[in-house]
Amino acid sequence: METAKILIADDEEAIVKMVERVLKKEGFQHIYKAYHADEALDIVKNEDIHLLLLDVMMPGKSGFDVLPDIRKMTKAPIFYLTARTSDVDKLTGFAQGADDYITKPFNPLELVARIKAHLNRTYISLQEEQEEAHSQYEYAHFSYHPHAAELKVRGEVTACSAQLLSLLKYFCDHPNVVLSKDQIYEKVWGVPSYGDNNTVMVHIRKLREKIELDPSQPEYIVTIRGMGYKFIPQPVKVFQ
Repeated sequence: METAKILIADDEEAIVKMVERVLKKEGFQHIYKAYHADEALDIVKNEDIHLLLLDVMMPGKSGFDVLPDIRKMTKAPIFYLTARTSDVDKLTGFAQGADDYITKPFNPLELVARIKAHLNRTYISLQEEQEEAHSQYEYAHFSYHPHAAELKVRGEVTACSAQLLSLLKYFCDHPNVVLSKDQIYEKVWGVPSYGDNNTVMVHIRKLREKIELDPSQPEYIVTIRGMGYKFIPQPVKVFQ
């Protein structure tokens, strides 16, 4: 998160310096500063900004004026920092696409907490998506590319339901770990199992039919009697 790029756009130099100082204390390394709307636009055009702090009342164009143009160029969270406290102003800001509205004077620690909360939902998620887009699981007899939702068995693309692919990814992400039927059901199906072991067993049988050379004598997804299943990579190569 500390590598996220944050833009502070405010014509009050004292505010800019104070916010910059607080953010750097929290470990943020890439802070960009703008003192009027056009300068903020130029930075957004040329940098991959991950979060913007935008003052409403600036010389020339206001934050309200420039936000629609900024929003066309980025989906990054945008906070208004402003002394305008009326409900009409707040509603205007949110209607234009702002993600948060913070009135001056503000508590710097609260501002940092809000920034971190938004970056947790956007910047970190974006990083994970980018990593997953390039990740691929390679094994002796099959390969799986999560981003493309593509399973290849002995070099041939194999049709597979979304549920089976989710089950496969869960196994790939937990190699050499004994997983109970309840664990598998709750993680892959996203709801409590309530003892519904049959669903898991049926899907594991189908998955074995896809990836095992001999489904009756599985090498990858092995049964651990009385405990559950274990995925044994042979060999495992996860490329990033």
